[in-house]
Amino acid sequence: MDTTLKHTAVAAPAPATAPGRGDSSMGRLLLEAGKITPEHAERVLRMQKELGIRFGEAALRLGLITEADIQQILAQQFDYPYLQPGEAKFSSKLVAAYEPFSRQVETLRAVRSQLMLRWFSRGNKSLIIASIEPGDGASLFAANLAVVFSQLGENTLLVDANLRQPSQHEIFDLKGKQGLSDVLAGRADLHAVAKVESFVSLSVLGAGTLPPNPQELLSRSSFGGLVNQLEAQHDIVLYDTSAFTSGADALAIAGRAHGVLLVVRKNKTLLDDVAAVSEQLANSGAELVGSVLVDF
Repeated sequence: MDTTLKHTAVAAPAPATAPGRGDSSMGRLLLEAGKITPEHAERVLRMQKELGIRFGEAALRLGLITEADIQQILAQQFDYPYLQPGEAKFSSKLVAAYEPFSRQVETLRAVRSQLMLRWFSRGNKSLIIASIEPGDGASLFAANLAVVFSQLGENTLLVDANLRQPSQHEIFDLKGKQGLSDVLAGRADLHAVAKVESFVSLSVLGAGTLPPNPQELLSRSSFGGLVNQLEAQHDIVLYDTSAFTSGADALAIAGRAHGVLLVVRKNKTLLDDVAAVSEQLANSGAELVGSVLVDF
């Protein structure tokens, strides 16, 4: 999977020029969000009628809202949720949530499109996001990829299967302590899955209690049953795993989920290591769906 290709951003369709249902919806949403007051709305409606322009444009001309406010309301109208900086307590590195129109997120959408065509359109529902070495950015990439899948309207679940150095609970500010390890150990059920309220179609299953035997837990037959259960309840299930050099955890998961997207670091990851991992995956019955080159 080549993410170095140039991609052309396509703007969301604009509301109709003449005042209508979309414009009144814009006003209602601005009121509900506390961006304008009823008195402001009256001023905007008068200008809108006088000039024959859209509600948002009139409010912008009056200096009552910002361009960022308009983009956020348009995102709601087109079912494309994202957050303003400082909103919610997610990691600031969750660019898909806070900077949805940046070049980074355009690249994420390009990866999403390729995965939909190359993997999920073939009837697959699960995909592992992994790296060869710890610290290569796989966990953060998995988190952002989960957000863009949910923004597409896919019922998406992100599973933190890194039972050695988990991070999704920090990225998404998860409060619950139970997670995947507790489910596999029979100490919790799927109520441990946390709905991310800021995104209609996104849920996260944290790693849970750090176990002394992560590889053994992930190798149990109960994990295979859990994979099937999660696939039955979601459109997309992404697994964030520990790095391949940290142990055989990722291979154990790959044997159940069958597909792996490899995150590699520019000027760091060796091609020989990628070839070795590809061979290991093939021997475990899994497929290397593609690789993503990150540079940071």
